Amino acid sequence: MREIQFREALREAMSEEMRRDESIFLMGEEVAQYNGAYKVSQGMLDEFGAKRVIDTPIAELGFAGIGVGASMNGLRPIIEFMTFNFSLVAIDQVINSAAKMKSMSGGNFGCPIVFRGPTASAGMLSSQHSQAFESWYANCPGLKVIVPSNPADAKGLLKSAIRDNDPVIFMESEQMYGDKGLVPDGEYLMPIGVADIKRAGTDVTIVSFGKMMKIALKAAEELAAENISAEVIDLRTVRPIDYATVINSVKKTNRLVIVEESWPLAAIATEVAFKVQREAFDYLDAPVLRVMGGDVPLPYAPTLIEAYLPNPARVIKAVKEVMYLQKA
Repeated sequence: MREIQFREALREAMSEEMRRDESIFLMGEEVAQYNGAYKVSQGMLDEFGAKRVIDTPIAELGFAGIGVGASMNGLRPIIEFMTFNFSLVAIDQVINSAAKMKSMSGGNFGCPIVFRGPTASAGMLSSQHSQAFESWYANCPGLKVIVPSNPADAKGLLKSAIRDNDPVIFMESEQMYGDKGLVPDGEYLMPIGVADIKRAGTDVTIVSFGKMMKIALKAAEELAAENISAEVIDLRTVRPIDYATVINSVKKTNRLVIVEESWPLAAIATEVAFKVQREAFDYLDAPVLRVMGGDVPLPYAPTLIEAYLPNPARVIKAVKEVMYLQKA
């Protein structure tokens, strides 16, 4: 095991796969000469050359479309969006081309492509650069959507995404690129669509994904000091969702709190809550609670950002409410 940064884990995943398969290439804004906006692709241009690590203009619709066309013709592109906020410019290619290609062509054309980059808030970037789009893309049949929370998962899941024959949305956080974690030596892959129990517990289930896992785990740690045992589940993939792991946990703990950064309406948390009440209603001792981002465009001011985002205190309050230790 080695301790490396999140960005280094992503770089290792891409580089290992590009060494293995010459049909794989990386394309996006500043990925080559500048070594990536967040230095994820540092050194890759030197190793793989300008035909496989390709700088693009600021034209997401254009280079996303080039990637889709390349994937239909036998290549396996990795398309980096500097932020998924900018993917809105390219969403027609992602939703109406990549996601639907296999279905519309009767299986004659595949689309093995990975769209990756940072999502959600990252400090004082205000409304247009702080949006969490996981539920948007997870809503679309034909896509797989991955949101890793640590370097080991990021590497194993990105390698699996690159090898997948369907289009994959791979969503990161720029606030996590410098995070360090233990990563296994040698080659390994992680299965897409399998959640992970990051902390075992008996009193309540806390479900989250991506950088909100930090909030969930911190809350669980503070709850443990009060003799409340929280089981913390990292979904890792939000399409497909591993409902079974969540439901089995709820059958044990009888309570569920879901933590997600996005806006409340039509969130991943809403879907998980529906599935749990549908499949494990008789096991619930309290209504499912969600800890979400605010139902407003994310402001610029630090005090308002703090009020908007989920935090450990809000998670702890929700846990105590479902345990009837605190009133709503």
